[in-house]
Amino acid sequence: MSQHDIGLIGLAVMGQNLVLNMANHGFSVAVYNRTKETTDAFVGGLKSESADKVSPGTPDRIKGYHSLADFVASLKAPRRMMIMVKAGKPVDAVIDELKPLLSPGDIIIDGGNSEFADTNRRTDDLKSAGLRFIGAGVSGGEEGALKGPSIMPGGDPEAWPFVKDVYQAISAKVGPNNDVPCCEWVGDAGAGHYVKMVHNGIEYGDMQLICEAYFMLKHAVGLTNK
Repeated sequence: MSQHDIGLIGLAVMGQNLVLNMANHGFSVAVYNRTKETTDAFVGGLKSESADKVSPGTPDRIKGYHSLADFVASLKAPRRMMIMVKAGKPVDAVIDELKPLLSPGDIIIDGGNSEFADTNRRTDDLKSAGLRFIGAGVSGGEEGALKGPSIMPGGDPEAWPFVKDVYQAISAKVGPNNDVPCCEWVGDAGAGHYVKMVHNGIEYGDMQLICEAYFMLKHAVGLTNK
């Protein structure tokens, strides 16, 4: 029976925390992992999680599935499913498994760090099959995934109205009243993953600058860690 608002595939720590974030905000979430033991361990441990991670009622809003077909069948139409697996061939493999199970208008979201050119290709391929695709950069790491990430969605613009409610609800908030979501439509095809690539380049450049400044202060100037 179709019952869940959204589904997520891939229960590494980022996937798990995004699921908790969605469920903490009142969304019903179906989860699936390639290894059923991971699914069982995650779902089985929900009621023992600390209160700062799991809100009251959250465990009842999350259900695990061992079959991808059952996972897909549990989602409300148009189905919304997020993939959180390693970028590259694993994403294509999951999409290939999903395609025969889906109906026209269903939406696949890739929340990993995929190359934007791959997102361009997947958007076109899935559109020709009657499906909608979003490539969403997700920034904030493990803590951000749980408490509010910055989300950069791009892809098929027809899909955005159907996922906007979820992603703007779970994203970080800014502004004078802390009510402006750090999530807005970036553009067509691979635009979201392109922005995430630029974001990562700036972030890693900043980290390198900090490391080099520390090295100079310690080894050239002779300052200590204190």
